[in-house]
Amino acid sequence: MTFRNLPALVPAPGGAILALGDGSSRRADLEQARALFRSGDVLVAHAAFVAGRLKTAPSKPLFDVLELFAFVRPGIPFVPSALGLARALMLSAPSNNEEAAAVLPAAASTLIEELQALAEAERAKVRLLAANLVRAGWRWGPAVLSAIGEPERVASPIAGFETWRGLPHWEDEAPPAKPGSLPVESGETSARLAELLGSAGETRTEQGEYAQAASYAFAPREQAGAPKIALIEAGTGIGKTLGYLAPASLWAEKNGPGLWLSTYTRNLQRQIVQEIARLYPDPAEREEKAVVRKGRENYLCLLNFEDAAKRTALAPGQRTVALGLIARWIGVTSDGDVSGAGFPAFLASSLPLSEVTDRRGECIYAACPHYRACFIERAIRRARHAPIVVANHALVIAQASQDWLSNDETSDTPPERRVRYVFDEGHHLFDAADSGFAAWISGSEMVELRRWIRGPEGRARSRMRGLQERLKDLVSDDEAAREALDEAVTAASALAGEGWSSRINSGAPRGPGEEFLAAAYQHVRARSEDADAFYSLEAGTEPLGDQIVDAAHGLGLALRRIADPLLRLARTLRKQMDDKSSELETYSRARIEAAARGLERRAKLILPAWIAMLEALETGERREEFVDWFEIERQDGRDADVGLWRHWIDPTIPLAAEVLAPAHGALITSATLRDGEAGADDWKNAEVRTGAHHLAQPPKRASFGSPFRYAEQSRIFIVRDVDRRDASACAAAYRELFLASGGGALGLFTAVRTLRGVESRIAAPLADAGIALYAQHVDRLDTGALVDLFRAEENACLLGTDALRDGVDVPGRSLRLVVFDKVPWPKPTILHKARRVRFGKSYDDLLTRLRLKQAFGRLIRSQTDKGCFVILEPATPSRLLSAFPSDAPVSRCGLAETIAEIRTFLS
Repeated sequence: MTFRNLPALVPAPGGAILALGDGSSRRADLEQARALFRSGDVLVAHAAFVAGRLKTAPSKPLFDVLELFAFVRPGIPFVPSALGLARALMLSAPSNNEEAAAVLPAAASTLIEELQALAEAERAKVRLLAANLVRAGWRWGPAVLSAIGEPERVASPIAGFETWRGLPHWEDEAPPAKPGSLPVESGETSARLAELLGSAGETRTEQGEYAQAASYAFAPREQAGAPKIALIEAGTGIGKTLGYLAPASLWAEKNGPGLWLSTYTRNLQRQIVQEIARLYPDPAEREEKAVVRKGRENYLCLLNFEDAAKRTALAPGQRTVALGLIARWIGVTSDGDVSGAGFPAFLASSLPLSEVTDRRGECIYAACPHYRACFIERAIRRARHAPIVVANHALVIAQASQDWLSNDETSDTPPERRVRYVFDEGHHLFDAADSGFAAWISGSEMVELRRWIRGPEGRARSRMRGLQERLKDLVSDDEAAREALDEAVTAASALAGEGWSSRINSGAPRGPGEEFLAAAYQHVRARSEDADAFYSLEAGTEPLGDQIVDAAHGLGLALRRIADPLLRLARTLRKQMDDKSSELETYSRARIEAAARGLERRAKLILPAWIAMLEALETGERREEFVDWFEIERQDGRDADVGLWRHWIDPTIPLAAEVLAPAHGALITSATLRDGEAGADDWKNAEVRTGAHHLAQPPKRASFGSPFRYAEQSRIFIVRDVDRRDASACAAAYRELFLASGGGALGLFTAVRTLRGVESRIAAPLADAGIALYAQHVDRLDTGALVDLFRAEENACLLGTDALRDGVDVPGRSLRLVVFDKVPWPKPTILHKARRVRFGKSYDDLLTRLRLKQAFGRLIRSQTDKGCFVILEPATPSRLLSAFPSDAPVSRCGLAETIAEIRTFLS
């Protein structure tokens, strides 16, 4: 069946819009749309998204135009929608559902014509893969083969999938020189900023002053343990990225490597890379001078991909199709980053990305046949020599705290040097440290450790090998090592295993690990007001019954029986390296080193932390710097994990000790470092939230206001007459506000159930007005794709939880209204209660003002933006309004007046 005769389907309220082969269009009701979709004989854009909108599933593969794009243009970023396809292919952008449906056949025809225009050498590269995808049932396969020609023969079912064979191999280099301490002069900074701005760049006095203030973080350190810390708050629009790149790049050129630029969100990470292109316009030079580093889970694992391809290539289905399209991407990607803009992330609905990425504890390093082509290893080695590394807060904290082994058990090489930091989005350092320095004993964590030691058990399908499989040849001639290995494998059976959740729910836990989880589960439910609540449950660790104390004692003993042989095995392996240093080949030494470090990480870091937490339960002794609690984690109302958690009450204590104090300098910058309520000159909260007050030398502080004219560009409304607890009234308010703005609206919620209730009530009336609505926790898209769709469509609306505010960077008219369903107070968790005691009663207000300040900062991103900010809570305290710019007009009024004002202001 040729795709040219098929209808194209775009979901719409009550059904779908169909574009027919004769150029006409018509509306199909929901049942007609579902039947056509299930038949598979229809063109769509993003089958999983369409399935979610129609609330059905296809009975056979569809003609998904996104798949054809990923095959023809691998690695090219595009928004996964009809509008995104139109823009990427330079077709007329659709303005309604009828035009969007018409785009799909036009896009498909354009892509097939591109294949027909390929040179013979390029056609030959993809023929084998296309032929095998036809065997897998790929609907586009026949049209693709018709365009490029049939191969003479297909020798293997994975022919064309083996794109790893053509990847370049990295080579070891001499260690880089130690970072220097040459200063960055004021005149140099000004000249570099002018260079970055270029002849057409706008010169801003505040940006120049910001760059000079940022230079302090790159001055020579004068005392060990006393880094040069600069805390700089820069209002939105200052141009802080180029402002700190000026002195930072100069320091890197004079002294590097050793400079790490760290962000909290991927969006800003991409933005920094784009700005670095001004400094290094030549792609080859830029690849050498600036490297992006992320955690291992963000990179494709070639061994996992090869195993997945070999397991499924003979089986028809969308899984094989997804692997084939990923194979096309592997052939063109320079970094293997599956979280990057060029990866076809829509394929995750057919193939969980965890199957082709590196799961924690799974990598076999130098023993891997793809080791020399490994994307992760290449990135690590490039970062070791690059003057500038662009990373994220989580990775920086993991590495600098000596937990970098959890991300980089990199066989035979030390971690990258980090002596100077720039922490952009510095207001998130507290949250990043909170996660990075936490510990927890849960069912999922025990299963992971058990699998790492024992390998897959029972019917579990996994490439992962246990310690015996990985190490048996290394310890075959060492009796002490073999005994330690056997002892560890036996002892690990005490940990919770696959299926633990069903066993504890049926009252049949197996071993000390599951007995502890069962006792914890019972304890939490017994202490909860509503044991069957939709959201996660938690309970304190005081007082405890005999059952859970006994279970903690039993698990503690079991963990010691695991830690001891792991540590002995690591020591034996290191002794082996010493004893055989003259005869070990590089490959063997690398394997032994990686194995020893993996064992030490678990025996010295993870297991001792777990044992200490369990001992605290037994003795009743509490360390005042920590807070412990039990929790049942729930996702969409279903139990997902159970365990014991431990967090620092003040996570900036280890942040300062492990990250900041060893450095020579750090710039911590953000638009929202300080709390406006405290006064213009009060930096106390900024220092507390970043850890600067724990250092020997006080930081340099500076602040620069935003150049935006908030009195003219913004309006803030506190709506007085909407009962947000009434689901219908809340939804009606969102509907009318979104209609008043004509779209371009972001709705933020503090509860997922409220979000879903509003979405179900307003989707149809917004669609009738020509306004597309996307919703987190409703649409089958990841958050990044949702934001991309929202950004691409000027009049779309997006619903998300409060946390979504950090991922939304949408300049222009695509974001002109932000609506909060209520004041975003922090959740009253056990951890938050402990912090409120530590930091004072004003801690709630501080966090809430910072959240409002961050959300408002999303709204006005340029001198021409105009936007409105609405809170649907009449009782919003006046003391919270200092979160907003002092010149931004604030009105407390009814919904009708708010709607009229928004309509007039934005029109």
